[in-house]
Amino acid sequence: MRTTTTTDLNDLRTGAAPPAWRVRQHDPFAVERLAREAAVPPVIAHLLLCRGIETAEDAKAHLHPSLLQLHDPYRMLGMKTAVVRLQRAVRDGEPILIYGDYDVDGTIATVLLKTALERIAPKDRPADVRYHIPHRIREGYGMQESVLASAAESGIRLVVSVDTGMRAFAAAKEAEALGLDLIVTDHHLPDDAEGVPRAVAVLNPNQSGCEYPCKSLCGAGVAFKLAQALLEAAAVTEEDRERLRAKTLPSFLKLLSIATIADCVPLTDENRVIVAIGLRELRRPAQAGLQALMDLAGLDRSRPLTATDVAFRLAPRINAAGRMDVASDVVDLFLTRDVLVGRTLAEKLHGLNEDRRATEAVALAAIEQRIAAMRESVDGLAACLVLDDPAWHRGVIGILASRVVERTGRPALVLSHEDGQAYGSGRSVAGFHLLEALTAVDMEGDTTVAGRLFTRFGGHAHAVGFSLPSERVEELRARMHRRALSLNFGDTPPVECEAVLPLRELTDEFAGWLERFGPFGIGNPEPLFLASGLRLASPVRLLKQTHIRLALEDPKTERRYQAVGWGRGTSWSDQVQRMGLQRGALVDVAFRVRRNLHPDFGGLELEIAALRLAAN
Repeated sequence: MRTTTTTDLNDLRTGAAPPAWRVRQHDPFAVERLAREAAVPPVIAHLLLCRGIETAEDAKAHLHPSLLQLHDPYRMLGMKTAVVRLQRAVRDGEPILIYGDYDVDGTIATVLLKTALERIAPKDRPADVRYHIPHRIREGYGMQESVLASAAESGIRLVVSVDTGMRAFAAAKEAEALGLDLIVTDHHLPDDAEGVPRAVAVLNPNQSGCEYPCKSLCGAGVAFKLAQALLEAAAVTEEDRERLRAKTLPSFLKLLSIATIADCVPLTDENRVIVAIGLRELRRPAQAGLQALMDLAGLDRSRPLTATDVAFRLAPRINAAGRMDVASDVVDLFLTRDVLVGRTLAEKLHGLNEDRRATEAVALAAIEQRIAAMRESVDGLAACLVLDDPAWHRGVIGILASRVVERTGRPALVLSHEDGQAYGSGRSVAGFHLLEALTAVDMEGDTTVAGRLFTRFGGHAHAVGFSLPSERVEELRARMHRRALSLNFGDTPPVECEAVLPLRELTDEFAGWLERFGPFGIGNPEPLFLASGLRLASPVRLLKQTHIRLALEDPKTERRYQAVGWGRGTSWSDQVQRMGLQRGALVDVAFRVRRNLHPDFGGLELEIAALRLAAN
């Protein structure tokens, strides 16, 4: 039986300690048993228990993700019906329309499904697979009835949505009236009141009655499960099946890992397997466009790639197309086999990302001023931040919301205005289910259709999109603040360390074990460690007036490591001044382990998450 507790640090050493610093504890016998049975160091066994992994078998699966850990696609409700209908369409030469979305998730979902459908077609009759990616500003999110009408006029009789469609009730009715068969593949949470739209099949692990184990797939993940089922059904010989396992599925996971990371879904269960394998495959990009884009992003394929590399260097360039221009360029980028075309499209996305960064920087400067003013006000920061301005480009409000979360640790909604409507995007933090919050405030006080706050909304726990009349934004701000306060958001979060890690135990071997816990992200956070009573071996170095670099050593062993604190939401210069840090001071550090790859002064170092003076 597992026993997990969170203990104040004053229980771990002599002297008073602020109660906001805590470390997780486990039964020492459980740690010792798992370390022995799984043949891992005790600290690694402790971390496994922190993630609910209690057996040697589960530990091996967690530390060595493989294709065998992918779930059977037929466990997803509606899968067999969808596969049969698509097989018939491909066999009979029916034109098929894939209706996607303009973000990374939607565009990659489109690429994956289109590629799978074309691969299962007979050699003498190529599949006729078309796609539509909506324009963010002109069309907005979701299936539009006018697009379906145009598709029907062009001879389309089967439409498959990817990363969209779960709440497209009007569009589904229009499709039926036009004589279109509709297959919906989506991951967004369904409407509790209306259920799912009328369709030949609806694939969504979150719909009622679906027993698929991984509920947190992104939209491209759901599309991939359909692609996987189609490809497996087409692999009739052992040679076909071996090619599928060795080449085809890993190649699909390469792109799917990008979408999974970019869409901020939890990196647990099947998602973690997808990203772990996908990151390995990204070091060997076969697609001309992907290779060119990775080169422009400065990704070094000679070393292992991380989820952070994808999230901050690759995904923004892909997303830039939908934010600033036409997202169909992304589909063309991944589908082209022409090296010159791939390079040209990659350079275009890279340029659009530069435009996005400039646009974002102007808005972010204004947002930072507002946040600073809130911090200095009597009321302080709102429990949930709702920030709006008609000057902000709708294409960057999602990434602005992410920046606000990074700087404040609070859930955030960022909105722009156009023609009397406010268009918003939200990002959240652990423990605050953003879509549930929007659902609650939408119906607060008046449950009639006329009384609802939003014109539309959707998403999942960590990310949402919505619109509402501009005059109701103040009402939204008040409702979200109350909702967050009711869930105790607004309090300063504690420093939650997973384990104590003395510097003498921080070795290359330990770092290697730790890297097997990745990829890290929502649901699988990078471990935060505690080291107490470290000596400051040299004066504090302030970098760009924002960051700090320290040299820390263990007084008992004189083992020394470099440590860096990045100024993301923390004013290190102010904190160092308040603490009066001088050479020789003893400090406690909450940190994450990093590998500095610099050829001259690289090696293991500490990334500081929190710092305080040690007790005497």
